[in-house]
Amino acid sequence: MPRLFQRPQWALAVALFGISTAGAHTRSQSHCVWEIKGPEVDLVMTIPVIEANRLSSDQSAPSDDRLKAYLTERVYPLSAGRRCELLPPVLTLSAAAGFRKFDFTFRCAAPNDLQVHSAAFFDLVSSHTNFAQVQNALSGEFTEQLLTAEHQTVDVTGGEGSRLKSARFVEFIRMGTMHIFTGVDHMSFLLGLVLISRRLRDLVFVVTGFTIGHSLTLALAVTGVLRPHAEYIDALVALTIALIGAENIVVQTQKPTLVALAVGGSLGLMALLQFLGFGGLPSLLLLGAGLFTANYLMISGRLRDAGRLRILITLVFGLIHVFGFAADLLELQLPPERLTELLVGFNLGVEVGQLILVVGATLLVAILANYKFTLPRPLVVDVASSFLVALGVFWFVSRSYA
Repeated sequence: MPRLFQRPQWALAVALFGISTAGAHTRSQSHCVWEIKGPEVDLVMTIPVIEANRLSSDQSAPSDDRLKAYLTERVYPLSAGRRCELLPPVLTLSAAAGFRKFDFTFRCAAPNDLQVHSAAFFDLVSSHTNFAQVQNALSGEFTEQLLTAEHQTVDVTGGEGSRLKSARFVEFIRMGTMHIFTGVDHMSFLLGLVLISRRLRDLVFVVTGFTIGHSLTLALAVTGVLRPHAEYIDALVALTIALIGAENIVVQTQKPTLVALAVGGSLGLMALLQFLGFGGLPSLLLLGAGLFTANYLMISGRLRDAGRLRILITLVFGLIHVFGFAADLLELQLPPERLTELLVGFNLGVEVGQLILVVGATLLVAILANYKFTLPRPLVVDVASSFLVALGVFWFVSRSYA
C-alpha cells in the first residue's frame, strides 16, 4: 500500500475545505437575442430569476424598473464605436417560470459596422456567461457568441471574423474548467472523494465513476431523454456533499446504523413537512433520497473494502452534478446543433478541472508528507468530514427552502 495513502498530510484538504461558503457554486448565465433591422436593433434579454435577485442584498426580487435601469446601463449595441440610442419604452415580456424577459429597441447610425456589448452581471459574478444570438434580418446572417468578463464586446456585422468559429469550443472547455474551480460545492465534493480514498486504486475508482456520470449526463441531456428540474439539482448537489462526509464518519466510527438512521430520518422528516405544506422539494424526492442515502451508508459501512462500490455512487453523483448545468442550458432554449458542441466542450473542461484539482492536491500532500509535516489521519478525517456534513446540510436545507 503506497505510503502516501496511509499517512498523508490531509491538513491540506482541511485548508481547502475552509474556503468561504460565500463562494458556493451557482451557474451564472443569461441569454439574449439581437435582431438587426437596418438602423434599428431589437434586443430580447432573458434572465434567470436567481441572476436578477443578485441585484438585491437580501436576494429579493428587484422591481422591473430597477432591473431595466441596470440592464440599460450595461447592455447595448455599438455603431462605429459609439453607443446606439435607446428608444423607450423598455417592455416587460412574459417568460417561463424562473425567468424574466425584457425587450429593448435601439437606433444606430451605421448599421454596417455594429458590435453588441454586455457588461451585465460581471460586476456581481465574474464567471457569468451571456449566450448571444444575433440575426440580421436584411442579410439573413445568423451568428452566435459567448460574452464573458474578458470578452464583453463582439463584432456582428464585420464579416467572417464575427462568426462563432470552431475556436469557440476552447471557450466551452474553459467554462467547464472554471465550473470546477469557481464552485466551492464541487471542489468540496471532489476533495471529499480524495479524503475517503485510502489507496490509489480507490481514487481511480471514484474519479472513473464521476467521469462516467458526466458522460451519461451529456448523452441524456443532448438526446432529450431527461429534462431535469434545475431547482432540484442544486439541493441534490449539496446532499451529495453531506453524504460523502457522512460516509467518511461511518468508515471511521464503524457505526453505520446510527449515521444511516440520522440521515434517512432527517430526510423523512423533511418529506413529512413538505407534505404538510412546508418545504420546496417534492415529498417523493425527499423520501427517495432518504432511502437511498440510508441504504448506501448501511452497505458501505459494513463492507471491508467499499472502493469498488464507490464507482457506482460517484457515477450517480456525477449525473447529479452536471445535470445542473445541462438543465440551465435547456431552459435557455439554445439551438440544438450548438448545444451538443457546448455540452461536449463543457464536459471536457469539467474533467480537466477535476483532474487538475485531484492530482494537484495529491502532489501537494506527497510533498508535505515527504517533509514529515503530517497529522494523524483519523483526526483529520473526523474534522474534515464533520465540516463536509455541516456544509452540505446547510446548503441542502437553504436550497430546498429557497
